[in-house]
Amino acid sequence: MGEKKSVTLYTDGACSGNPGAGGWGAVLLFGEHKKEISGGEKETTNNRMEISAVIEGLRQLKFPCKVDVYSDSAYTVNAFTEGWIYGWEKGGWKKADGKRVLNDDLWKALLSLTRVHEVTFHKVKGHSDNELNNRCDELARGAITLLSAQN
Repeated sequence: MGEKKSVTLYTDGACSGNPGAGGWGAVLLFGEHKKEISGGEKETTNNRMEISAVIEGLRQLKFPCKVDVYSDSAYTVNAFTEGWIYGWEKGGWKKADGKRVLNDDLWKALLSLTRVHEVTFHKVKGHSDNELNNRCDELARGAITLLSAQN
């Protein structure tokens, strides 16, 4: 088996109200190829959409890859870079105060995907001059607009 293919994944989530209608967007880059995906939910939170964007981006990959994930969500990035998620898993998805970890369904799905792929998380500044992060924000907001139009 050869070296894993390198993929770059930019993600963002957005919510209109928190909770409220939410959307996520992702841009995958692989060599010369670029793929944009988005989706949303009628009643959700911003954090759920941020995590969902990464999950849905990773689900696009058909074989194990080396993935650099760029997100403006400190919540999502820090869960991995600070090791919180491994503590949550070890503690039965409970926080230090004994309360259930919020969004544990999504965290479990994301953790599982990070065990298929070699994932490195990078925090980017939101709503700045990062073109791909801004594009993900547009995709996420577009998904919210589509949801709102369906009401």
